[in-house]
Amino acid sequence: MHHHQLLYAGKSKQIYAADNPRQVIVHYKDDASAYGGIKRASIANKGICNNKIAGIVYQLLEQYGVRTHFIRRIGEREQLCFRKEKMIQLEFIVRNIASGSMSKRLNIKEGTEFAHPVCEICYKNDELGDPLINDDHAVALGLSTYDELYEVHNLVMTINDLLIRIFGQINVRLVDAKMEFGRLPNGVLVLADEISPDTARLWDLATLERMDRDRFRHDMGRVTEMYQEVLERLARVYKIE
Repeated sequence: MHHHQLLYAGKSKQIYAADNPRQVIVHYKDDASAYGGIKRASIANKGICNNKIAGIVYQLLEQYGVRTHFIRRIGEREQLCFRKEKMIQLEFIVRNIASGSMSKRLNIKEGTEFAHPVCEICYKNDELGDPLINDDHAVALGLSTYDELYEVHNLVMTINDLLIRIFGQINVRLVDAKMEFGRLPNGVLVLADEISPDTARLWDLATLERMDRDRFRHDMGRVTEMYQEVLERLARVYKIE
């Protein structure tokens, strides 16, 4: 990777220039963080698992007609992705079951299943702590338009339905998931970032055991083992590298 220009370094990934100017190389690190970066650690092979999980999930979503930035995996920790002309500086969190910050913020018992998925928006701003905002805030701040938000909200719900189906086939409940979007130079809206145990809460369907980053957040142990279990189930059922 050293011969490619580093374009961006995040908490869990690094983005490098690719030989093709329309593409980038995404490198998955083992770094883990929680509570706004207050808690940090390195978890062995987490980056390898997330790279492979995200690759499988994005290939499945593409098969269902969802456009993503994913092109192909090019190493244990690297994948080739389309370069975005614009990243929407918002995180869309779709929640099927109450957990995490939403349970605390609204005093909803963790595990409460919603009749309809709840979509929250966060402003991607580390200095402000990624605050929760609404559509009007997003437009007022110049982060999006009402038309774009309408398009994204519909896409979020479509992806959520597909992810419930995808993970359900491997006996995993999708509790919630964080999604990020960007636009390609031709204006096409694509799902970016990753869908993995780092960005989605995943519970075993039978035991409700957590198989995601909450294991790190709450010092539950066996983080790598659970990420590996998600990967092995996906690979076994869907036969995708």
